[in-house]
Amino acid sequence: MTPTIMRQLWSVVETAQAKLLLQLDDANLVQWLVKQTETQVFLDSNQSDYLCHYIQSRLALIRDIAHERQCS
Repeated sequence: MTPTIMRQLWSVVETAQAKLLLQLDDANLVQWLVKQTETQVFLDSNQSDYLCHYIQSRLALIRDIAHERQCS
C-alpha cells in the first residue's frame, strides 16, 4: 500500500462522523472506508484487497479514535 493511500484512508477516518464509524458493523465499516478512500485515489484490485485487510487489522484503533472524538 502506498503512503498516499494510507494518508487518504486516515484522512477519511479523521473527517468521518464519529457516530457513523461507531454505528457500522465491522464488515460495513471496512467497505465504507474502502469506498470513501477509492473516491480520492485509484485502487487496483490488489490494493483494494490489501486495504481491506489493513482496515480490518485497525478496526479497534479506528473505533477508539471515533469514540474519543465523540466524547470530546
